[in-house]
Amino acid sequence: MVLANNYDVIIIGSGPGGYVTAIRSAQLGLKTAIVEREHLGGICLNWGCIPTKALLRSAEIFHYGQHAKDYGLTIEGKISADIKAVVQRSRGVSARLNAGIGFLMKKNKVDVIWGEAKLSKPGEIVVTKTSKKPMEPQNPVPKNAQGEGTYTAKHIILATGARPRALPGIEPDGKLIWTYFEAMIPPEMPKSLVVMGSGAIGIEFASFYRTMGAEVTVVELLPNVMPVEDAEISAIARKQFEKQGMKIITEAKVTKVEKAANSITAHVETKDGKVEKITADRLISAVGVQGNIENLGLEALGVKTDRGCVVIDGYGRTNVPGIYAIGDVAGPPMLAHKAEHEGVICVEKIANVPGVHPMEKDKIPGCTYCHPQVASVGLTEAKAKEGGREIRVGRFQFAANGKAIALGEDQGLVKTIFDKKTGQLIGAHMVGAEVTELIQGFVVAMNLETTEEELMHTVFPHPTLSEMMKESVLDAYGRVLNA
Repeated sequence: MVLANNYDVIIIGSGPGGYVTAIRSAQLGLKTAIVEREHLGGICLNWGCIPTKALLRSAEIFHYGQHAKDYGLTIEGKISADIKAVVQRSRGVSARLNAGIGFLMKKNKVDVIWGEAKLSKPGEIVVTKTSKKPMEPQNPVPKNAQGEGTYTAKHIILATGARPRALPGIEPDGKLIWTYFEAMIPPEMPKSLVVMGSGAIGIEFASFYRTMGAEVTVVELLPNVMPVEDAEISAIARKQFEKQGMKIITEAKVTKVEKAANSITAHVETKDGKVEKITADRLISAVGVQGNIENLGLEALGVKTDRGCVVIDGYGRTNVPGIYAIGDVAGPPMLAHKAEHEGVICVEKIANVPGVHPMEKDKIPGCTYCHPQVASVGLTEAKAKEGGREIRVGRFQFAANGKAIALGEDQGLVKTIFDKKTGQLIGAHMVGAEVTELIQGFVVAMNLETTEEELMHTVFPHPTLSEMMKESVLDAYGRVLNA
């Protein structure tokens, strides 16, 4: 007899990686359950990817309203922003999608177990009442929902995600020093901000608050903003940020934060040892995230971890048979779409689906939804050269594209990198309007091992921003037509 608490697969965590893995597991005929302590959809849906995009969309509309005259339009009276309404819309978007995850679990016959899970031994977890209080109420836990108890499964997948990293002495306090949680639901609009860190999270919030009218200073330890991006793309983005009034200090670090009743003073030390004191209403700490590996019972079972993440192979397997990990808790790149695909690979390998192969991390796109947007896949120019490759590089400016000019978005660049010997596309980097939507064209091309010749013989529609992608390829081979 199969017991109600006995499954083929149990997934701990219902973020993008967890819930997608659960759906794929159920599709493969495996009896599946997912354990969630707080809210379906995890950080991405409730406190990350989705609500931040809703905030940024409001900022974008606000920006266009302020520049209506550039488009021959007149708006009667002054356009203003109601930050409470902006936040309310963002939270409403998350709540709607949260309910959608619940529907998908029912549709796919995935059992949802509410509570905190801990591995008691391989193949067994103990679920206890949730100790963490949600930052805001989401959809209520259904009556008679599964909860506390012992559950067994041959395969247990950790999808517990990550949380903001805190620097010693500059720990977030929820009032003056914010993480992305507090930055997403400000009770009122701060007049000034210091943003510590210029990765995707930091620069998106810097862009949002600057567009909404706050004075913003970004402090970055490395020489370039968005340091994982191609240096040329980063430089163009920085120029645009500074043109918008953002102050950016690179090769610097916040060494100390003094708190007043309703403001902070950040001590910013530059590489030459000089210290500048910057006073602002709030400081956003965006210095990265760390995996949620605590209180899962990993140490007792001997599950190997490294630098705050679970160590896995290309199929999500840990060093302990029957225990797997996917997504942020399994290490970088810490992206929702990486977690989803990693989970599918993991559960398909468990189900012995033919043709499953490890994910190629160099083909995972990265997107930053600031203004201007930044998107990339593959090797940067510097990384390609460091690897000893002979390369061809193509560039095409937004200023030479008819659609970009018509949109009033003529600042940006599409950059492509090819292996000189084989013609293989090995990197693509973009900055400008809608590049987070355009990048997938290059991702598909790379996944299909497309060469420059195939791209040059592909017909792109006119007038579109996508034409710049082809022109960049043509430029790499001295055949550019519109520049």
